[in-house]
Amino acid sequence: FDDHHVEIVAIVFMFMGGINFGLHFSAVRSKSLMAYVRDSEFRFYTVMMVLISFFSVYYLYAKSIFTDVGIAMREGIFHAVSIASTSGFVISDYASWPVFIPVMLIFASFVGGSAGSTGGGMKVIRILLLIKQGQREITRLIHPNAQVVVKVGRQPVDNAIIDAVWGFFAAYVALFVLMMLILMFNGLDQITAFSAVAATMNNMGPGMGEVSANYASLSEFNKWLLCFSMLLGRLEIFTLLVLFAPAFWRK
Repeated sequence: FDDHHVEIVAIVFMFMGGINFGLHFSAVRSKSLMAYVRDSEFRFYTVMMVLISFFSVYYLYAKSIFTDVGIAMREGIFHAVSIASTSGFVISDYASWPVFIPVMLIFASFVGGSAGSTGGGMKVIRILLLIKQGQREITRLIHPNAQVVVKVGRQPVDNAIIDAVWGFFAAYVALFVLMMLILMFNGLDQITAFSAVAATMNNMGPGMGEVSANYASLSEFNKWLLCFSMLLGRLEIFTLLVLFAPAFWRK
């Protein structure tokens, strides 16, 4: 955009776009910001954004990619929020930075935005539930007879929901690996294949390697596969996969 005022506004709205819109409605209706503060998904999302923004700015400045701390903050925060929220805007060639930053941001895009937001990825609430389930299993190992309930905020989460989240996570990872291997089999290098599937499946936009600027150099087959990847990501996998189930077409 070449205007830091525009970029600041973009950062704010990219961040807000990754928040559950039901939460925005609740805050407006109650005329209070406490709706945000009380929401565990919002807190997790905010902490994630702050941490990856900090590490991006610190690394850019410490490695002298930008010697001006103001420019390092401008570039680091913009790209951290843009990629992690899966907005997909860039103001410079972030793929040419030291590999730590673009890889960290791509992994952050797997988390993506909150449920009910414009963001892609697996969604913050699912990652939060996976972490809480992991904590529960560790507690069970230490205390085998303990009855540990997974809660989001103060609300207990039914085991069926946790099972569904694990199913979604397993399908996400399996399809990601499968499509990445197909792209590599079809001639792409590992970095390009990894970032292309991540960028399309998470609806993130820019990748690394051959797809850091655009996808024009890819073969027709690879483009069709990545189109399918985008649909999988935006429709959250099962909505699309159910069309391939024979039981769906039976009367």
